[in-house]
Amino acid sequence: MADIKTFTAIRPKQELVAQIAALPYDVYNRAEAREAVQGHPHTFLRIDRPETQFSENCDMYAPEVYEKAARLLQDMIADGRYVQDTDEAYYIYQLIMDGRTQNGIVACASIDDYVSGVIKKHENTREEKEQDRIRHVDTLGAQTGPIFLAYRSKDILNQLIRAVTAEQVLYSFTSEDGITHNVWKVAGKEQIETIRDTFANMDAIYIADGHHRAASAVKVGLKRRQEHPDYDGTEEFNYFLSVLFPDEELKILPYNRVVSDLHGYEADAFLEKLREQFDITVSNQPVAPDRKADFGMYLFGQWYRLTAKVALLSSDPVKGLDVSILQELILEPLLGIHDPRTDSRIDFVGGIRGLEELERRCREDMKLAFSMYPTSIAELFAVADAGRLMPPKSTWFEPKLRSGIFIHSI
Repeated sequence: MADIKTFTAIRPKQELVAQIAALPYDVYNRAEAREAVQGHPHTFLRIDRPETQFSENCDMYAPEVYEKAARLLQDMIADGRYVQDTDEAYYIYQLIMDGRTQNGIVACASIDDYVSGVIKKHENTREEKEQDRIRHVDTLGAQTGPIFLAYRSKDILNQLIRAVTAEQVLYSFTSEDGITHNVWKVAGKEQIETIRDTFANMDAIYIADGHHRAASAVKVGLKRRQEHPDYDGTEEFNYFLSVLFPDEELKILPYNRVVSDLHGYEADAFLEKLREQFDITVSNQPVAPDRKADFGMYLFGQWYRLTAKVALLSSDPVKGLDVSILQELILEPLLGIHDPRTDSRIDFVGGIRGLEELERRCREDMKLAFSMYPTSIAELFAVADAGRLMPPKSTWFEPKLRSGIFIHSI
């Protein structure tokens, strides 16, 4: 049973929402974040990445950096750029990209459901990445970047969402990347009960994106329980900000790979080793795989299509993933990349950047690129249901949820 509750939102003043809403903090490196805030005094990225308000050589994890984020948020509330709702509600957050629409329910999910496994994970998290968001959430006393959750589609929720989205919109804007963002408030008693009760009858919901933010929010909640031993479970720190989407509306893009060298192989010898496991054809065009177990490979200015031999495929939910096939048959045995999380010879390129980005990287700082067929949401669910974990960088969801539209005070 999933405990998905309403919350009292802190949200932008209507005429400023487009200027405040920002891409998630972790899609930028430090230099990109610093550049992105220039000329954008209202952007929430200033709060999400507060080191941008200090000198370039500052320690981005120093206490005063997180304290600056808290002051910036307090200032935006105090001067009216943010408003505080007076009632608890759900919201519908609709994103439209390339003519495709997905509708999420903005709510708060239970840290107990995360701990017990009702909220299922498919990725490991790294302690050092968690610590940054733990300090951020704890210092702000608020969650600012919603966790992207998925659930198996339910007709009753689809009908409710259609009804709500036919009403007057609360926010509507198109961001610089062409994605349209629409928001509606769900405050009717019957609608609230329908959403709450429907999720209460679900055995599982799934983290699609935001594993580190989820883990950090949960750890802050557990920390506050220790600080308040008289807690009764209703306090806001027992819940974390989320947007829940039906599986049928979600799109996963490939997460491509680039590698800095051939691990001592000459090109011809490397291709010969690949032919032991793959059927290989030369392509005059960039290769975007259109089926499972197919891979594009870019090497010394030439594209190839690699098709894994049928005897090597697996029905195991993890071993059968294309990212696992690549890791187990090429990256580790041939290229010596045993742990892609820590090996500096490999980098990951989100599918939204296109195949041209792979070619560019191979011209500039890499030697070899692999284009992937995207992991499906069904594969994600299967791995999570089996209590297993995917290899790192298995999924790239688009469009990205914006931070700063909803704030959950804890």
